Amino acid sequence: MDDRLDTRRVRYFMQVLDSGSVRAAADVLDMDPSAVSRAIGILEQECGVPLLERHGRGVAPTDAGEMLAGYVRRQNSQKQHLMAQMDSIRKIERGHIDIVAGEGYVDWLMRHSLREFMTTHPKITIDLDVASTDEIVRRVVEERAHIGMLFQPPKDERLTSHESHPQPIQAMVLRAHPLAQLGRPLKLADLLPYPGATLHRNFGVRQHIEAAEISEGVRLPSTLVTTSFSALGHFVSAGLGYTLGTRISLTPNATSPDLIELPMKNPLLSQGRSHIVSRHGRMLSPAASELLRRIVADMRRYADTAGLATEKRPAARKRSVAA
Repeated sequence: MDDRLDTRRVRYFMQVLDSGSVRAAADVLDMDPSAVSRAIGILEQECGVPLLERHGRGVAPTDAGEMLAGYVRRQNSQKQHLMAQMDSIRKIERGHIDIVAGEGYVDWLMRHSLREFMTTHPKITIDLDVASTDEIVRRVVEERAHIGMLFQPPKDERLTSHESHPQPIQAMVLRAHPLAQLGRPLKLADLLPYPGATLHRNFGVRQHIEAAEISEGVRLPSTLVTTSFSALGHFVSAGLGYTLGTRISLTPNATSPDLIELPMKNPLLSQGRSHIVSRHGRMLSPAASELLRRIVADMRRYADTAGLATEKRPAARKRSVAA
């Protein structure tokens, strides 16, 4: 296939996939859209099959297009690994790492693993993006991110989980809130009389809460729906009501002595786990591998300190998320 693949046209094709449309790709490439379209047409002739199809206002890859994109990404990954191995003789002095995480993990990363890693390796650049569960999975699978941190990813054989630990969902309220006076684990029905704030449905935490609602036959009304964990904390701090979340996501907000976390009774709210993932089979650069090792070690210490490591952990065994 390599003899039929023009590097320049393949680059245009990949940019169209990343941008979502020919016009958007042309803007990034600083080209005329018709020139990009012609190049894609020639590439399709060379491959002998359509690679793109119209999808709304943009385009989406056909099955053949997905195959080509996967091939190109694997080639790029292998090339990056080769170059990274050559660079490793410089003791990980330079490089770049892409991380994508749920917002609830950002504060923890900056207080622990990233702060220490960037102090030790000042010439390594890092992109840290915040995304929903679905977007984190997509970026890691497409090898647009080296490392992902998220709550309860879907089962996917394309992901490898390097570390996971329980992250029970709890209620956070002001200390003076009536819920704090009950003195027992809360049922979802206990929350019904009070206003609450929650995340959008593409977040794993929200999906767990909805499953618990179904199991109890309860539908919690939401005064505030947001993509921001910080907004949830401000909602509670302002005395507007309660929110539900994991300890690691609520910790930045829970430093105030006026805020407390309350356990929930529903077992479904105790089954979620935080995961540190990468693309299954992807060869990470030495810099990304070193940061991954540091995050895993730091997260294990955090879980032990927070009392979350309730299960005996297999020694250094990587697991597919589907397992």
